Amino acid sequence: MKGLILGGGVTGLAAGLASGVPVLEASGGPGGICASYMKEGYRFERGGGHWLFGLDDALRPMLEAASPLKTYRRKSAVYFAATGLKVPYPLQYHLRCLPRAVARRALAEVGRGGPARTMRDWLKAWFGPTLCELFFEPFHDRYTAGLHARVAPQDSYKSPVDMRQARAGAAGGAADAGYNVEFAYPALGLGAMTGAFARRCDLRPGSAVRGIDLGSRRVALGDGRSLAWDRLVSTLPLPVTARLCGWRVPAAEAPFTSVLVLNVGAARGPRTPAEHWLYVPDAASGFHRVGFYSNVDASFLPRGARGRTSLYVERAYPGGARPTPIEEKAYAAAALAELRAWGFIGAADVVDASWVEYAYTYSLPGSTWRARTMARLAAEGILPAGRYGRWRFQGICESLHEGLAAGAALRAA
Repeated sequence: MKGLILGGGVTGLAAGLASGVPVLEASGGPGGICASYMKEGYRFERGGGHWLFGLDDALRPMLEAASPLKTYRRKSAVYFAATGLKVPYPLQYHLRCLPRAVARRALAEVGRGGPARTMRDWLKAWFGPTLCELFFEPFHDRYTAGLHARVAPQDSYKSPVDMRQARAGAAGGAADAGYNVEFAYPALGLGAMTGAFARRCDLRPGSAVRGIDLGSRRVALGDGRSLAWDRLVSTLPLPVTARLCGWRVPAAEAPFTSVLVLNVGAARGPRTPAEHWLYVPDAASGFHRVGFYSNVDASFLPRGARGRTSLYVERAYPGGARPTPIEEKAYAAAALAELRAWGFIGAADVVDASWVEYAYTYSLPGSTWRARTMARLAAEGILPAGRYGRWRFQGICESLHEGLAAGAALRAA
């Protein structure tokens, strides 16, 4: 059996570990968006803050062998730039932090539910007009680059609705909830973890796939070579895999967003938050989230640094619509100026931009494209795996599990 794995992100690396099959990676190194890098003494992540939630005992030994793990209790909040108000996340469980009249109206509206065709419909049904106007509508408009008005609801576990907790939060009780209350992170960085995986795999960097010939069972590479296969595991984005097979994929069938990540090392400001990350619905420069690497762990800072902070700033764009270099520079300047005006940072030591082409994936209401495409690929002996291969949101740990399962299937074939 001639097997190949397409993509050297965490899913592809796990599949390679489990199978010994060659892993073809277009870039010069492993990890995809889950990779660390150093710049002027700061450690940053290529894709912004990516943390390990849902870690179980089955995965822990594999990860600990690559790098010791640290575990953290999430500290996150919603930050309203216009007023400076900061409300712990989830917003709906901390209504006591809002003005009394707003909290009273919101509590009466939360949790009603009802039919919902789009993500916007779902948000309105479950959180009501008050919280949607205040936070959920403007935030999701930015987070999805406007897609929330037409894509199907998904990832409801990110915004839990439990009326008992909502009432307790309104009355003054604290409520930690959501899928990432506790998370882990490799002490040596994601890059150390994915690098350790890569050293145990048959990883082949610089192997960009240009086509999948279903008739001859060969994969064409960008350098003119081709490789034979009987079974493929593809962790590439699902529409990319389909197009490599020569299938037409209407752009509307597979909506997604791209994200521009600004990695910043800077002096601490007079009001640098203590949280790991903040959700921002009204930043004038357009970003929707700012996270503080160094609030998670001081190892993100240069050795011996005093009075510094490191952070990532995320702004979403319609899929593939990368700003021009001039637009990117203007946005970065505006974002940094805004963070300084809030007192979050002082002078910047380093600013480095990273573009994530495929960041978050969505489906249209009633669309069967994803299921049909995955079934068609399976019939050809191609197994889609991972967050982008299966076109659904999931964390690193779930993707690792899928990669190990896919590798086991290759080995058994």
